[in-house]
Amino acid sequence: MLKKLVLILVALSTLCGSAWAETKIIFATDATWPPMEFVNAQKQIVGFSIDFLKAAGKEVGFTPVFKNTAWDGIFAGLAAGKYDAISSSVSITEQRKKAMDFSEPYFTVRQALIVPKSSSAKTLADLKGKKVGGQIGTTGYFAIKAAKGLVPKSYDEIGLAMEDLNVGRIAAVVCDDPVAANYALDKYKDKLKIAAVLKTDKVENYGFAVKKGNKKVLDLLNKGIEAVKAKGIDQQLKKKWIGQ
Repeated sequence: MLKKLVLILVALSTLCGSAWAETKIIFATDATWPPMEFVNAQKQIVGFSIDFLKAAGKEVGFTPVFKNTAWDGIFAGLAAGKYDAISSSVSITEQRKKAMDFSEPYFTVRQALIVPKSSSAKTLADLKGKKVGGQIGTTGYFAIKAAKGLVPKSYDEIGLAMEDLNVGRIAAVVCDDPVAANYALDKYKDKLKIAAVLKTDKVENYGFAVKKGNKKVLDLLNKGIEAVKAKGIDQQLKKKWIGQ
């Protein structure tokens, strides 16, 4: 009798564990932002944020599913309920918090200025009257627009801005520092360089965005972030993807 009871309890435990593990959270991601979120040669969505969420899910019991989504419509899709959350290197800002809820921060970022190796520019002020590119709707592009005397040029993808910079169509690009490093220190290392990291008054952090009021998903994400950081998994992932 005792043996049967033990077997029943084990079976129930397995079923409950499986049901919990099958909790899926669908994330929209604009996979054009290496090394955070991008599509590799095998057509898989990979990167720091992707691995972070997989680790978080393993720790607290959810399976992340990623949906490649263009940046220009990513926030509208969240509001319309097309997915549960956004994992797309979204900086937490007061303006964005009015339209959506954010998880606890999972990555601290700075804005970097990328220029050709032949350029002497060290600041945005050195580029007065010149075209400076950034991905539309990002904090990097907001910084370009806020600077005086520049000619802002917007792009749907940061990679297109880097291509134009590489061939001399624009004078500089502003974007998040891990992305800047990926292009300037790897893909275009022979032609581009990071001229500076822009000084700002506030710390800029990435967070996972969810629809306003979606407490269930938000709580799961926050628990996952806490667990990943507590075990030092985030530091392991930084070494893997960013070399820090």
